Amino acid sequence: MTLTELYATEPAWLIGSVFVLSLLVGSFLNVVIHRLPIMMERDWRQQAQELLASEPTAHSSQPTARYNLIVPRSACPHCGTQITALQNIPVISWLLLRGKCANCKAPISPRYPVIELVTAILSAVVAWQLGFTWHLGASLVLSWTLVALCVIDFDQQLLPDDLTLPLLWLGLLLSVLQVLPVTPADSIIGAIVGYLSLWVVFHLFKLVTGKEGMGYGDFKLLAALGAWLGWQMLPLIILLSACVGAVVGISLIVLRGRDRNIPIPFGPYLATAGWIAMLWGNDVTDAYLRSIQL
Repeated sequence: MTLTELYATEPAWLIGSVFVLSLLVGSFLNVVIHRLPIMMERDWRQQAQELLASEPTAHSSQPTARYNLIVPRSACPHCGTQITALQNIPVISWLLLRGKCANCKAPISPRYPVIELVTAILSAVVAWQLGFTWHLGASLVLSWTLVALCVIDFDQQLLPDDLTLPLLWLGLLLSVLQVLPVTPADSIIGAIVGYLSLWVVFHLFKLVTGKEGMGYGDFKLLAALGAWLGWQMLPLIILLSACVGAVVGISLIVLRGRDRNIPIPFGPYLATAGWIAMLWGNDVTDAYLRSIQL
């Protein structure tokens, strides 16, 4: 029996393999979540300096080391000791090190293994729902990207174009290649309507209140979800994200006394709603239609 036949006939093997692979992907997502905003900030500073034609300062004139998603190697932020391969095994290394640096014993945030586990669990659920198909591979890419976008937006209130725009174009391409269960027309309309719907809400809110209720990254994320899932899923995504966002926002204000004027990132709610719609959107819609016909 080939590996392909094993995955097709034994779902447990497929789910287990996806879980292990996604632990490794989750480890890489930790790097993306930490480094991508820093890379963008450095790029913005360089562009601003070039646009202003300013004289380079003593600090800016110094050659800077390469900094991207690959180099430099991961190191302890406290003592600078590079993390070895054995110390970088997802979840296991953190447990064996008891959440501390092997060199200086400084605490390592539990967020790293949590992101790895969440990525693996979500991916295993996707494999369980979709089975061994090309659609599974595409949906895993979408899930991994949504995890990174959620955490970056939560941390920085930023949805990077480096993630949302490739996600948008990939969704359109996969619809043309018939990898996704949506037609190219539904995908294109979904991208357009997804972007314009939040764009209109943004400008109406700004016109009424004089404030910006969300960022342009939210428009691009919903456009990407529309490209992947089709325009038919957009009402469900918007409804789910709005309901969850309202509940969380009100809870933060009531329970923690959060200032209602402090913005709350909307991207995590859009991403969560999009992931739910990807797997169970048709079931939720059908259940709702049946309920209103009773």
